[in-house]
Amino acid sequence: MLIATRDTVYSLDGDPTAPQDVLADGEVQAIAEGGSIRLAALQDGAVAVLSRNGARTLGTGIEEPIECLLILDEDPLRFLVGVEAPHVYAVTDGETERLESFDALECRADWYTPWGGPAAVRSMARTRDGWVYADIHVGSIMRSPDRGRSWEPVTPDLHQDVHQVATSPREDDRVYANTAHAVYLSDDRGKSWQHRSDGFPFYYGRAIAVHPDEPDCLLASVSTGPHGDAQGQLYRTDDAGHSWSHVTDGFPDTTSGNIDTFHIGFTPDGRAWSVADDCLYLSQDRGLTWVSTWRAPSNIRMIAVQQ
Repeated sequence: MLIATRDTVYSLDGDPTAPQDVLADGEVQAIAEGGSIRLAALQDGAVAVLSRNGARTLGTGIEEPIECLLILDEDPLRFLVGVEAPHVYAVTDGETERLESFDALECRADWYTPWGGPAAVRSMARTRDGWVYADIHVGSIMRSPDRGRSWEPVTPDLHQDVHQVATSPREDDRVYANTAHAVYLSDDRGKSWQHRSDGFPFYYGRAIAVHPDEPDCLLASVSTGPHGDAQGQLYRTDDAGHSWSHVTDGFPDTTSGNIDTFHIGFTPDGRAWSVADDCLYLSQDRGLTWVSTWRAPSNIRMIAVQQ
């Protein structure tokens, strides 16, 4: 697992109380964890590639702010980059290509942000059989059945303000979204959606994570809104969101700000992780109980687990 503050990337390979810093080279924009490859997007389009053989830096030539990374293959290395504007780039063995099929989406004209700036590809997720999902902030979710070569929008019966999209390692048809109107779930790759919000005190959602072996076991964060004392809270479900319970055993009942996109995750061994400000929390029982394992030198901006 990778953990990133504003200017440092840490690796957690063993002792959860002692992550090791692996990169301290400018402002961290996004991170991604693979089986043997790890990525960290820095400023000016640079992406650090971390492996057992050491570190190298790719100059992608991407000029827009990088929002997210998704590893598709590790040998040769191929990954997708989501940016503001928004666009999706494919980087293959050091060569960068802006994906024209994504740029050609007719629905782009409807994408926006509440503050009037450019929309962004906020997060991406993939399935084992090659489908890729990209959430647009703001503009719903786009999907690709062929690893990013062609794109189309999902059926727009979910809230268009999506903050994180996730998939299940066990159910290729299942897609999850946490939105400004809480959690939505699709069992048909985005053709239809069900609103799963029973039990939430607030509807403004940010992060979502799926247990690697149990597609119905999820963690999600909600709050009162995007700014100020948002009263962020962590929730879990064992029944695919038909009911949600507030996580309070060992984890803060409420945080002052949002438990943000990329602040929760499950590692492949089934352990759950979450962030509150500068503190990393661990659950060994699918999110029921938690312990604080490590306090970072500054607020944790994101974590990355293997998809």
